[in-house]
Amino acid sequence: MSNLFVLVLGVGTVFVGLICIIVLCKLMSTICAKFNKKPVQPTVAVPAAAPVAPVAATNIPNRQEFIAAVSAVIAEEMGTDVSKIRILSVQKI
Repeated sequence: MSNLFVLVLGVGTVFVGLICIIVLCKLMSTICAKFNKKPVQPTVAVPAAAPVAPVAATNIPNRQEFIAAVSAVIAEEMGTDVSKIRILSVQKI
């Protein structure tokens, strides 16, 4: 066997294997997506929380950055836009 034949056979085997892995991953993704369907969330306004005693601004350095980060996390978990989230107060638990 020539060196070129061995090289082509090896590289071809690797690419065929990679293509098989990609096809299997896509297949598993579609199968898992069919079984893990999330219910569609209605687009309603988020109800306001009950009023809570405000925390002193000195307890949280960079309060605006903290509120922005909390808003982003809540919006991500709810699957909504950050502009629809309004935080009225922050209380340490």
